[in-house]
Amino acid sequence: MRATAQAPSKVIISGEHFVVHGGWALAAAIGKRVTVEVEPSDKLAVTSDAFGGSSALSPVSKVVEYMASRYSFSPDLRFSISSEVPGGAGLGSSASTMVAVAAAVSRVKSLELGRGELVECAMVGEQVVHGRPSGVDAAACAYGGVLLYRPGSRPRAVRLDGKRRMLVVFSGSRRSTKRLVSHVADVRARLPAYFSGLAESAADLATLAAERLKEGDMEGLGRLLTYNHAVLSAVGVSTPRLDQLVDLLLSLGCYGAKLTGAGGGGSVLAVTAEGREKRIISEVTKRGFEAFVSVIPVAGVKSWQRP
Repeated sequence: MRATAQAPSKVIISGEHFVVHGGWALAAAIGKRVTVEVEPSDKLAVTSDAFGGSSALSPVSKVVEYMASRYSFSPDLRFSISSEVPGGAGLGSSASTMVAVAAAVSRVKSLELGRGELVECAMVGEQVVHGRPSGVDAAACAYGGVLLYRPGSRPRAVRLDGKRRMLVVFSGSRRSTKRLVSHVADVRARLPAYFSGLAESAADLATLAAERLKEGDMEGLGRLLTYNHAVLSAVGVSTPRLDQLVDLLLSLGCYGAKLTGAGGGGSVLAVTAEGREKRIISEVTKRGFEAFVSVIPVAGVKSWQRP
């Protein structure tokens, strides 16, 4: 029997980095997806365009070997992984991949794992990729929709009464999440009281952003995004290019914008009045950036059997 699984990617609307240290983060699944196909084999093998070929083997194999040991089956499976999610763009490409791998294994081995169990399995691979991930990326990719997340707590779904549109603009610079998480940990160690104050304000921003998003107050949400970018810049995870991109988006009429994900490169998330997105995308494209509109909410991971 063969199986296929597909998982969405994600954006962090508010709270990245501080979530690693116990704060709340607001995240949403978006429509760019990773697809994993799996079938029995005589050995564990991976072909992938998601991590640039064979480099996918280590984190994927860790997930599969963990699941094989925990649920008592042979890890001899062949995986084919394809991705719409650019790596290093702050959109959760690794989490999407690990969640899809776990879901495909669950399906092909008839494990019937719940989403929380899929997140637990995916985190084995995420730790290989990122060192000390919070788990918010994997949770967003598994559960889908929009959620408030804090390590050690069950994700809280944020129910929307309709669709919300957000702009995602790739800065063109890729980054290392592991390095940036380490950098923020160093800031916390050097300036513990200052960091604690920032973490508390970031947690409040995440819950306020959830309220604005739920109410459809995109202008109010935008103001929170821009302020959140300033907080992230204060702990050293923004860059001049990201700051300039945020400034550009604001000058083009966006309500607000911020880096999304680890920072140090990657992507910027922005909100604007509905109907302005096409013009703004045209303007940023002229300046060499890639951009797209993400419509949320988006469903989480799904899997199915193949003959």
